[in-house]
Amino acid sequence: MNSRAEAADMPHDGEKTPDRLRRRASRLLSGMTARSDRLINEGLAQADARKWHYAVLASLHEHGPGSQATLSRRTGIYRSDMVGVLNELAERGLVGRAPDPDDRRRNVITITAQGRRHLRRLDKVLDDLHDELLAPLTPAERDQFVHLLTRLLDHHTRQAPHPPTS
Repeated sequence: MNSRAEAADMPHDGEKTPDRLRRRASRLLSGMTARSDRLINEGLAQADARKWHYAVLASLHEHGPGSQATLSRRTGIYRSDMVGVLNELAERGLVGRAPDPDDRRRNVITITAQGRRHLRRLDKVLDDLHDELLAPLTPAERDQFVHLLTRLLDHHTRQAPHPPTS
């Protein structure tokens, strides 16, 4: 279901979008983001998952175990929200928690064998959803599109270099 802001911002069926709006990359990206989020969230919900579940499992699989703070930095999930995500994953047996041998006040989170199997299922779900999202593009155009979006995002999220220390 569309939010009021989204509905007011996007033309309705049969209405022609003014060319000056169709030429604005920011507006096009916003529209695609709204459609992408809806498609991905609904698709993952059918697989009894959320995008944050996927992000945590993918991070653990690719980069190995980590603390809640480490996972928060890797995934962009707020620390306050990470506890809930980890609780959901742990209740399902997808991650394990163990005290950090170097700092007993924190836990180290690991992906379980069941979590790896679930991640593979979610990879397939997301592959199918992305095929649907990017259906009008050829495989080469999809690769180029992802490459260009990655370059843009990397450029705008790159941290300024730290000044040299004396």
